[in-house]
Amino acid sequence: MSRFLFLALGATALFAASAAAQKTPITITADLSEASRKLYHAEIDIPVTAGSVQLTTPAWIPGNHRQTGPVDDITGVVFTADGKVLPWRRDDKDLYSFHVTVPKGVTTLHAHLDCIVTSRATSKMAVLEWEKLLLYPAKTPVKDIAIQPNVTVPAGWGIGTALTPTGTGAPPPVTGVDEGQHGPTPGAQTTHYAATTVEQLEDSPVISGQYFHEFPLAPEVTPKHYIDVVSDAPEDSNLRPEVLAEVSNLVRETGAIYGSRHYNVYHFLLTLSDIAGGEGLEHGQSSDNGIGERGFADNVHQLGESDLLAHEFTHSWNGKYRRPYNLYKPDFEQMQEGSLLWVYEGMTQYLGNVLAARSGLKSASQYRDILALSAAQLDYKRGRQWRSTEDTAIAASILRGGSPAWSNWKRGQDYYQEGELFWLDVDTLIRKSTDNKKTLDDFQKIFLGKGGNTGPLIVTYNREELIKDLNQVMPYDWATFIHEHIDVPNPHADLDGIERGGYKLVFNDKPNDAAKTLAAASSRRSSGSFWYSLGLTVSGDGVIGDVLWSGPADVAKLAPGTKIIAVNGNAYTPDALHDAIKAAKGGTEAIHLITQVDTFIGLTDLHYHDGERYPAFVPNGNHTYLDDITKPLTTPEVAPKAPAGKM
Repeated sequence: MSRFLFLALGATALFAASAAAQKTPITITADLSEASRKLYHAEIDIPVTAGSVQLTTPAWIPGNHRQTGPVDDITGVVFTADGKVLPWRRDDKDLYSFHVTVPKGVTTLHAHLDCIVTSRATSKMAVLEWEKLLLYPAKTPVKDIAIQPNVTVPAGWGIGTALTPTGTGAPPPVTGVDEGQHGPTPGAQTTHYAATTVEQLEDSPVISGQYFHEFPLAPEVTPKHYIDVVSDAPEDSNLRPEVLAEVSNLVRETGAIYGSRHYNVYHFLLTLSDIAGGEGLEHGQSSDNGIGERGFADNVHQLGESDLLAHEFTHSWNGKYRRPYNLYKPDFEQMQEGSLLWVYEGMTQYLGNVLAARSGLKSASQYRDILALSAAQLDYKRGRQWRSTEDTAIAASILRGGSPAWSNWKRGQDYYQEGELFWLDVDTLIRKSTDNKKTLDDFQKIFLGKGGNTGPLIVTYNREELIKDLNQVMPYDWATFIHEHIDVPNPHADLDGIERGGYKLVFNDKPNDAAKTLAAASSRRSSGSFWYSLGLTVSGDGVIGDVLWSGPADVAKLAPGTKIIAVNGNAYTPDALHDAIKAAKGGTEAIHLITQVDTFIGLTDLHYHDGERYPAFVPNGNHTYLDDITKPLTTPEVAPKAPAGKM
């Protein structure tokens, strides 16, 4: 066991001692009972001593890879002591911090605050990521700050969280502005939870809703696993038996591949809503997953979300337990450095899709079809000519949430999909070199299973340890391999793992089966129909989203934001553009467009004659390691005839 692992285990062992040394923990009551009004409230009691106190809210949220603390939505801040309102002042440089002077003799400072919640809350459900309401001493390691949480929800609402409940009761009194108008709603109930640390509380989200189901998963596995579901409509949260069997398979498959578990209990938290918005955020003992209301209603809708639960679950090992040394910070104030996100997210992207196939959340053929879509998209990412995969990771905090305009030239969070291809390359290289006697699964047991079964811990790593652990599986010049694939720009995507795995990327004149399914479900993961032909993405009403650098649309000087009004004399529709591409195949006549840029109308000719092009895989004669990779390691569960949940 490495020295840093001993240090991490020792630091965690000291948690109980440090929490005990802090005689009185912070207490926080999060009131979600006004979720329908897009408001959350908090009552917080903070142990203090007389003098100047600096308190802070989280800025850098683990898993977000950028500074996303919602301090701008935190409002109604009032500090009191012994019933008297105290003045406060925001820090001039650190805008997440508040300064308060505590009078002599005061040992507890009370804070009331509100948060304006613009997503993840409806009249029927609420999601709490704790940064929305947390307030605690600044410049202090968050693992050393004890805190006891409580959560207030409307009458009749269920709650899902990995926190340990200790009891229920009436909400506490409100101290703040307009307290008569903004207290808990009538009949609201408060659940009390065991004390933890600020670090672990931030890692323990809460979902709540009127239509709540909790389903136990893989009951023979220890520790226990659950999927907690809330929805806007009662029928949506009652998951299909097939889905419950597949997620139970996922629990078993993770045990087989990782050989360890690093939590005391695990809750998949799932919200199904077309209103609340999407989410996929990892936590050590749970995951926050938000999709559309029909996301798991049938196999068609499920495909677009098939890797979500597996991806976020894998993060419990890769990202939460094993975390890059420069991404982990002792508090939520310091900038997180992302140079190893091609491991944190890239390997998780690979493992999440593999585990989804092994568990039955998607089929092996669907896995290959979607991988073909991803590989083609990366190969056509022109920005790879100047920007390395590592730079997309280092620059993660400035690449998230950007405009689609010219995104193929700029590149975005490509460390996800680039990492997936990289780790597939590693896996197939190991398999071929060892005659399938060793695989990347052996590496996971070493790298992610280090220390055996534990509770929720954070154990950091660097590139040197990664290389050392890979060499335990198969001696190789991994340092050079990583440098050539990650550190320097590569004009083409890493397709070696696909080709070594028995397949070749080709382009057909019709979409593959998975692409058709994604399009039928109007999935957010469906790909652009014109990207590999005309070199553009376009909305249903004709607005161009992105233009492929050096592609036909770029040569014709089209630009993102341009609206296509007509195609070959016909009003624009997607079908009209498809018909024009087919008609131009093998000929010499250009495709004639009428376009609008800002307030100006113009004519554009597209000189393209190669027909429609859609990515797909075909066998190339090599051993099909890709098929071996997606075979289950455990015996799949057969779906029961009826779900067995509680409401």
